[in-house]
Amino acid sequence: MNPAQVDAYLRRLGVPRPALPTVDVLRELHLRHLQTVPFENLSIHLGEEIVLEEKRLLDKVVGAGRGGFCYELNGLFGALLAALGFEVALLSARVYGDGGRVGIPYDHLALWVRTVDGSVWLADVGFGTHSHYPLAFEERGEQADPGGEFRIAESATPGDLPDLPDLQGLADPTDLDVVRNGKPEYRLETRPRVLGDFVATAWWQTTSPASHFTQSLVCSRLTDDGGRITLSGRGLTVTAPDGTRDVRELATDEEVLAVYRERFGIELEEVPKVRAPA
Repeated sequence: MNPAQVDAYLRRLGVPRPALPTVDVLRELHLRHLQTVPFENLSIHLGEEIVLEEKRLLDKVVGAGRGGFCYELNGLFGALLAALGFEVALLSARVYGDGGRVGIPYDHLALWVRTVDGSVWLADVGFGTHSHYPLAFEERGEQADPGGEFRIAESATPGDLPDLPDLQGLADPTDLDVVRNGKPEYRLETRPRVLGDFVATAWWQTTSPASHFTQSLVCSRLTDDGGRITLSGRGLTVTAPDGTRDVRELATDEEVLAVYRERFGIELEEVPKVRAPA
């Protein structure tokens, strides 16, 4: 990522170029990313190709003012952080699903980040509802965040987390579980990866009838007051910081396009509709 691209990305986030890759800078970039770049899967249903290459991701997120899902958002955010002087590694994770079972390999992409003072953080701007700020990677106790109570724990056994099957046989001893409000969200591998490692699973996520990304539409971002706004099809949900929700159905295409434009900064010529995989 060249200096002009870095500056354009920072303008999108509304953050000035930092002097040093400090913890405070990382926290600000993380929060502003969640507030300005939506988590969305619209490309799948608009027939747009998703390419996990830095230039293509810059064109989409910075040039076109769009969002994306984990591989796109964390992949590009990691490139920005590296260009600003942070030490960054891409990590693969398997997302917990129904019944406390972990998903497929490369199900999710998260970021290991080291700052100038040597502290290490888990950054994740591509999981939807998650922590507002990076989590201390080496801390094993509870971490309070506006998004909930988080814990990074050694890979789970039935004694570590309640109501989980014995998954120890599926876990590498170095794996970590990321837990929110007592519920495991994903199992994180600590081996560094490259963006190309995620291409096959990203293709599956965008083409398989079994992928939840192909079954529904979502566009969501953190609001400036710490709440969240989400548009799923024609359903608009505005969640206040205290968790209260206002849910309504948008009646017309014009209303839907106006919400994309005014609340997410996304200009669309047509209303996205769920496309069944061919």
